Order: sequence, then structure tokens, then C-alpha cells
Amino acid sequence: MNVIKLEHISKTFGNETNGVHAVRDVTLHIAPGEIFGIIGYSGAGKSTLVRCINLLERPTAGTVTVDGQELTRMPERELRQARKKISMIFQLFNLMPSRTVEQNVAFPLKGSGLSREETRRKVLELLELVGLPDKAEAYPSQLSGGQKQRVAIARALASDPKVLLCDEATSALDPQTTQSILRLIRDINRKTGITVVVITHEMAVVKEICHRVAVMDKGCVVEEGSVFEVFSNPQQPVTRSFIATTSNLGKIEELIAANDPIVAVKPGEIVARLNYGQSNVSEATISEVSRRFNVDVSIVFGNVEIIDGQPLGGLVAILSGERITEAVNYLSECNVMVEVLKRG
Repeated sequence: MNVIKLEHISKTFGNETNGVHAVRDVTLHIAPGEIFGIIGYSGAGKSTLVRCINLLERPTAGTVTVDGQELTRMPERELRQARKKISMIFQLFNLMPSRTVEQNVAFPLKGSGLSREETRRKVLELLELVGLPDKAEAYPSQLSGGQKQRVAIARALASDPKVLLCDEATSALDPQTTQSILRLIRDINRKTGITVVVITHEMAVVKEICHRVAVMDKGCVVEEGSVFEVFSNPQQPVTRSFIATTSNLGKIEELIAANDPIVAVKPGEIVARLNYGQSNVSEATISEVSRRFNVDVSIVFGNVEIIDGQPLGGLVAILSGERITEAVNYLSECNVMVEVLKRG
């Protein structure tokens, strides 16, 4: 059973004729325990969509079901109860500056029926989970940005939610701190089984922790799939644009446009970009091509990384020799995607 079901969600601000159509007919199903990424450029509708999950924004059309409960049909009182199982963390932390770390984390537990001792014990357990066991008496002003986000995560987990929504949760952090927060979210997901929805404009965030991803553009989901599938075979220009930001393979277009000497080719030579999937990234394909077709392969640059536990890579190379066409056909037969970028 899917823990989150969004069916034909649309959200319009203003009237249908002259309003802003922030989300257009989006259907997404998210499984329990999944880390699901929603990525898009500014104005794509991703933050509006995530706020529809907990009905901070009520959809203009469509239904939202979380943990088997259709939130869009609930009266306000029942909705308040259902929202306790959906927590959210934000880019700017939203901590209360006049309260200690312990008081911030304990805030969602008011009215929970726990005694003061039980509340304190739970708060200290959560601070241990997020790596801040010694910060209970500190105030937010005494913390770094990464520590503030860890407190926000602990506070979000206080009500034992089924779903954690992360709206640009690492955008205000430096790269090193971002990595530590992403590792923390991934570890919490593994330890607790909580379902996580990550809203971001950075493909590197998706690559780091997500299992599946939906790409939004102009309010619509234009592409969806496992992170590996989307990275290895992007279908839409906006997706390819995002992926280019995470790899140096996209720099080749700049070099070609500038007629850089590094990509200068002689008559009969080609500049090609080769993209590998998990089945062939570790095979000696280039060496085999060079031997079999007497083709020289000069590698300009390459990139191999692990996406969702699977290797994915590619390289840009200059190929020279009399049997280049046969070599390219052979690479294609080996499931290597070959894109000829320049011919001599």
C-alpha cells in the first residue's frame, strides 16, 4: 500500500481564467519507507505540491491520501489530528529563539499525555539520534546552521510521524554541512522506516539520498522514475539540464562552442560522449574497441559515480582511425549510448 497518494492534484491561486496555475493535474504514489525526491526550478510548483500533502495548501482539484486517510475529505478537527503524523522541516529551520534546544524539540509533545519526565527522556533520545546529545540547554543563537537543522529534524520526529516533508531543507547550508544533513536523513530513514519527501532544486541532493524522483516543470510532473533510471536515461530537456549540473560531462559543449584546443579534431576524427549503465561501466569496452577496430581513443575527461547503490558513468573522448563508424556501432551494441558532438 502506498503511504502517500496524490491523485490529479491541481492548485490555482486566483480564478481559473487569470490565476496562477501552480500545480497541474499531478498524480504521485509514494511507498512506505521511501525517500522520494521532487525537483524543479524556481516556480515549477514543487513547494506548492508538497504543501498540498499536509493540506497547508488545499488543492483546487484532486485528492490527497496519507496512510490510508483521505485528507481532502476530512473536517478541520480530524485533519489537525491527521497532520500530527506528517512532519515538515524547512530551509530556515523555524526554531523559537527564546527557547532552549530541549524546549524546541519538546514543543510538539504538548498535550500528548506524556509526563514531564517521559517528555524529557524522549527529547534526549531524539537529540542523541540527531547527534546533539550535549546541546539540550543551548539556545538556537548558539548553534551553527547544521546544528539548527538537526534540532529541527529532532523536533519534526517528536510526534512519531509516518511522513517527513523536507522543503529545501539544505538550501541554506554549505556543501559539507549539506552532506552531513543528507546522511542524517538517510540514516533516520533506515533506522525508523519513515517515508521522506524531499523538495529541492539541486540534482546532487536527489542523487545522494533519494530512491525515486519526480521532475516538475511549469506545474506538471514531466518525468518520474528511479533515480538511477532518470540519471541514466533522462527523457526531458529539463531533466537533462538538472543532470548536467552534477557531472563534468556537460562541459564539453562549452569547450566545443569556444573552439578550445582540447577538442580540436583532424579530418576523419570525432568527439563523442559515451554514457555507461551499470551493466557495462566496469567492462573494458574502450580497450576492446581500440584493439578490434584499430581505433585510437583519447579520453578528454570522464565521470563514474554511484547512484542509489549502482555504478553509472560516462566519458568524453576523441576517436580517430579508419573504422570509427564500425567502432561506434559496436559500442551501441554493447549498450553504450554514443553521442557524436563534433566531426573533423
